[in-house]
Amino acid sequence: MRFTYPALVHNDSDGLWLEFPDLIGCQTYGETMDDLLVNAAEALECYIVEELEHSGKVPIPSDIHAIHTSGKDFTTLVQVDADLAKYSKSVKKTLTIPYWLNEKATAVGVNFSQVLQEALLAKLA
Repeated sequence: MRFTYPALVHNDSDGLWLEFPDLIGCQTYGETMDDLLVNAAEALECYIVEELEHSGKVPIPSDIHAIHTSGKDFTTLVQVDADLAKYSKSVKKTLTIPYWLNEKATAVGVNFSQVLQEALLAKLA
């Protein structure tokens, strides 16, 4: 599942560091801009997975234009495609769907578990 959040990049005497205004305590640093953005994606993914595992939802991202900057600070967007399945223990669920729907979905190779996970995440957002 894809997540995109605005980030505030700081370039001060200590170097480059980044924070996510919508994600309390989620920040990182890097020696170069490339390092910073790689670290930011990793921090974002970890934060998202942790929030989903504990509360089942994540904060709604702010509009990037609503974030105020000063000095050499600037905003950017950080996006991750979090593979949530690799971070959490799976739980087996039994469900019932109409026969015709099962036949159609199976014929085109639908991954039922993935569809259910994506639908639940969308419903909980």
